[in-house]
Parts: sequence; structure tokens; C-alpha cells
Amino acid sequence: MKYLSYLLFYSYVLTLVAAGAWGAFGNAALDQRLLFDLDVRLLPPATAASLLSQYRFLRLLEAGFGIFALVFARAIYQKPKFNTLFLSVMGLGVLARGVSWLVDGRPKAVFGFFLLSELVGVVIIFLHTRRTLARP
Repeated sequence: MKYLSYLLFYSYVLTLVAAGAWGAFGNAALDQRLLFDLDVRLLPPATAASLLSQYRFLRLLEAGFGIFALVFARAIYQKPKFNTLFLSVMGLGVLARGVSWLVDGRPKAVFGFFLLSELVGVVIIFLHTRRTLARP
């Protein structure tokens, strides 16, 4: 379980960093087309600019969480406070995807894949770290 936990952890956080940085500093309009089938050129200019501004901001927060996890990876696996924070944020992300599915409808398949892989990741990392955390 150790190696699976690390594989899921690092694939998750490296994806957060890469996708977050791309969304924040790359072609956010292309992201909108690929992920959401949304052509922002069809929106009023102020609406498009506002949407892309908020999208870039949120994607940078995503990258920031990934960077936090990379910097504090050892602490996440050894210290209860770091572990609880990391797993809580990851788990709440899964919960938000699930609530959205129920309230907003079924998303594109890629978002179902994210939900499932994040759920498996949070469970495996949780189970593995029950054995690695420092005891008070």
C-alpha cells in the first residue's frame, strides 16, 4: 500500500501543479474549450475577461495547493496536522465534485475520472498514513 499511496499522492499533486500553472499562465481560453466546450469569444468581452480572470485565480490556488503538498510531503505522511489538512482539502474536493454531480447533473467523463481517482487517492493515502503518522 505504501507505493500505491505515494504513486497516487505524487500523481495528484504534480497534476495540481501542472494543470494549475497551465490554467493560470497558459491559454485559459483553450482550457475552457477543451474542458467545458465553452468558446469564451462568444461571450461579451467583460464577461469573458471576468470568467478568465476568476478561472486563472482558481487554477493558481490549485497549483499552490500542489506546491504546498510537494514542499510538505514528508510532513503530510508523518505529522497529524499536515496530514489532516491535506486529506481534508483533498476529501472536500471529492465531496464538492459529488455534490455538483447531484445538484448540477452529470459532468463530462473526464470529471468523473477525476472524482474517482481523487476518491481512491484520498482513501489509500488515509489508510497508509494511519501507520506512518507520528504518535503524540
